[in-house]
Amino acid sequence: MIRTDALDRLPVRDAVPELLAALDDRGAAVLHSPPGTGKTTLVPLVLAGLVGTGPRRRVLVAEPRRMAVRAAAQRMAWLLGQQPGDAVGFTVRGQRKVGPSTRIEVVTTGVLLQRLQRDPELSGVDAVLMDECHERHLDADTALAFLVDVRATLRPELKLIAASATGDTKAWADLLTVLDGSGPAPVVHSRGQGFGVGVRFVSPPAGIRPAHGTWVDPALLRHVAATVRLALEQHEGDVLCFLPGTGEIARVSGMLDGVDAEVLQLHGRAPAAIQDAVLRGSSGHRRVVLTTSVAESSLTVPGVRVVVDSGLAREPRMDHARGLGSLATIPVSVAGATQRLGRAGREASGVVYRCWAEADDGRRPRFPSPEIKTADLASFALRVSCWGDPSAAGLALLDAPPAGAMAAARDVLMAIGAVDGAGRATERGVRMSRLGLHPRLARALLDGAPAVGERSAAEVVALLSEEPPREYGDDLAAAWRTARRGGDGYSTRWRTETKRLASSLSTPPAPSTAPSASRVSARSAGSGSSAVSGAPVTPTGSINATADDAVVGLITSLAFPERVARARGKRSFLMASGTAAEVREGSGLSDVSWIAIAVADRPASAASARVRIAAVVDEATALKAAAHLLDSREEVLWEDNDVVARKVRRLGAIELSVQALRSPRPGLVREALLDGLRREGLGLLHWSREAEELRRRLAFLHRELGAPWPAMSDPALLERGDEWLEPELSRARRRSDLGRISAGQALRRLMPWTDGAAARLDELAPERIEVPSGSRIRVDYGGEQPVLAVKLQELFGLRETPKVAGVPVLVHLLSPAGRPAAVTADLASFWEQGYRAVRAELRGRYPKHPWPEDPSVAAPSRHTKARHNGASSGEARSR
Repeated sequence: MIRTDALDRLPVRDAVPELLAALDDRGAAVLHSPPGTGKTTLVPLVLAGLVGTGPRRRVLVAEPRRMAVRAAAQRMAWLLGQQPGDAVGFTVRGQRKVGPSTRIEVVTTGVLLQRLQRDPELSGVDAVLMDECHERHLDADTALAFLVDVRATLRPELKLIAASATGDTKAWADLLTVLDGSGPAPVVHSRGQGFGVGVRFVSPPAGIRPAHGTWVDPALLRHVAATVRLALEQHEGDVLCFLPGTGEIARVSGMLDGVDAEVLQLHGRAPAAIQDAVLRGSSGHRRVVLTTSVAESSLTVPGVRVVVDSGLAREPRMDHARGLGSLATIPVSVAGATQRLGRAGREASGVVYRCWAEADDGRRPRFPSPEIKTADLASFALRVSCWGDPSAAGLALLDAPPAGAMAAARDVLMAIGAVDGAGRATERGVRMSRLGLHPRLARALLDGAPAVGERSAAEVVALLSEEPPREYGDDLAAAWRTARRGGDGYSTRWRTETKRLASSLSTPPAPSTAPSASRVSARSAGSGSSAVSGAPVTPTGSINATADDAVVGLITSLAFPERVARARGKRSFLMASGTAAEVREGSGLSDVSWIAIAVADRPASAASARVRIAAVVDEATALKAAAHLLDSREEVLWEDNDVVARKVRRLGAIELSVQALRSPRPGLVREALLDGLRREGLGLLHWSREAEELRRRLAFLHRELGAPWPAMSDPALLERGDEWLEPELSRARRRSDLGRISAGQALRRLMPWTDGAAARLDELAPERIEVPSGSRIRVDYGGEQPVLAVKLQELFGLRETPKVAGVPVLVHLLSPAGRPAAVTADLASFWEQGYRAVRAELRGRYPKHPWPEDPSVAAPSRHTKARHNGASSGEARSR
């Protein structure tokens, strides 16, 4: 019997007529409905004609999480007075409950993507509701993009609704119709509200350190636990507490020991029976439900009247350069906090305790980061390639995939033979995409099964597809044995996934289906890559299925070939990718020679990645699985301050063998020597005083006159090293040979000889300038302005400042003893204004030297008055 009274209490009911009218008129609409208003349950029932008088339709409802799928299906079935599998069914990976009378099927977005790639038309489906679009999960964004494409090209009659609990509706309205050009889709707002929720801010104690990676300050967790205790004391009903991850859930659970309530842990890895028990409600005793973000949306946890929000969320991050994923703990967004708040007002008025200061509320990001911006895009890249749009440029996406992440994803796909050189999916890639696995794991399953057997390959890949609990340890073979023994929720899910994967291996590949009428002509299925990197691994013989290490080592190496790693010290390894990694203290993997790393992360402040789970592997298996990384070449490098020549065989960054080269190729030696000059500087050459002065003169001319005079900076000279250091560089073989190269002689090769400008070097930038006394004074070109340091008396009679290349020199006027007396760039002005003061000071110190009243007309002198006068008389007699 339909529970009409419960349906009538759902606030979204007032928006349903407008939504139906919008769908009849345009076929697509955006539904904005706040948390707790019933959009996930009432709207599909009305669309399917199971409630009300509308036509009967088959409706798909897509949810981002498996728990939300089961909860939504159970809720709708309850409203109809039925069980899941009757009029309302659901499908998640490894579990399906549908029947011949099913009109509404709730699925994960991942399941929807699989169906779209097998059957782009979604035959038999009349309407699709994409729920919780605002969460910006990658699968949801991709599925919606494919659905928009299907409506624009294959099935314009398909009804499509994008449902969001946040106010960013304009972007969704534009997106739903961007390919058909019909203008923004209608936006329907649910004006009904759920029950009221009061907000209380509970500031944490001073000194809480910011979370980073997966680390959260224990003082904050103690604050959260204390807030839960406070909520239990001051309010009736159950408490729902949001924490970033399972580790924090376990720690806070321990801190709540002794409270007068049942403490439950709800997260995506919790067994389905526990999840269902939480969602069924209390059996008479108060409950505290500690949960991750899985309970943010599409769930009603019966009995909850209080929400305690830690203020933290966890998002994936991908280091594309190293091929390592990680998790980042960040402040929950405003949208996420609003979703969490809504859990307290689903059944009655409630309250939310926010474990942060009210002043910090406005600093939070408005929305969560789109997963397409931060995640590993290998699965996405394979899907869009199979869809016929390898670049995703023609898809309706709110955010374009980052170019660097897509390039890294395509490299992975080419290495496993999933796409060809143009990025188009091969037949092998199409089969991989239909396995419901990350492409790396699909490769391991397909290529590993012939070697280890289908069942063993499926078991290990199932183990890799969902990381085992920490208590299973970091040795994958040991974790496999633990899972086989069973007894916990993880092993149950593992068996289900193993069965699914084994079945997919024994099922012949389905023929390729054109994803879109608009793209079928552009897509070529292609064939398996002919490159060694893309070719399937062909085993030389089967592996004994009882040899656990050999089996898990091969499968893990096939999935993550760049993560095969060789030991380089106690607990320390080097991956083929070049990243260092360490196993934990006391790990059984500490003393092995080779491992294949399945899961690792690298904290921002750490020099090495942390190995969380890996498999022991032998060298032969590592070389087979990562054959595309094998390389043998002659290397002539600048290492340890000299040229090192060797022949190296490598697996990626791992040196397998090294032999000294007696007669390395001259070109390689030359490049090594240039590298040494780049690293250690041009000081390795022989620089005489004349060479240094020549370099400064040429630098001055380049600065003042530009081309054709060459630049003399280190980067400029190193860039043209081929020109000015030949032929000496070709004859050099080691560091000591560089020290024999005359830098001055080599520099002259860069001078502009072809147009004759080089012949003017001494004219434009003379090494010395002759002053009135007859002395030839060296010019210093080392500063911003050329400097002429000369005794004051030697310039008597010189009215204008000397110039080089049209630039006045900076004259450093010296006393008879050679000490600085004055500096001027305008000699005429100095004679008129500055000389008197200098003369007054110096004539008392040096009375034997001439100090004429008017130096501009006086005779220059290098000597005392007596010698000066004697020289003058002799000159008069001679005249």
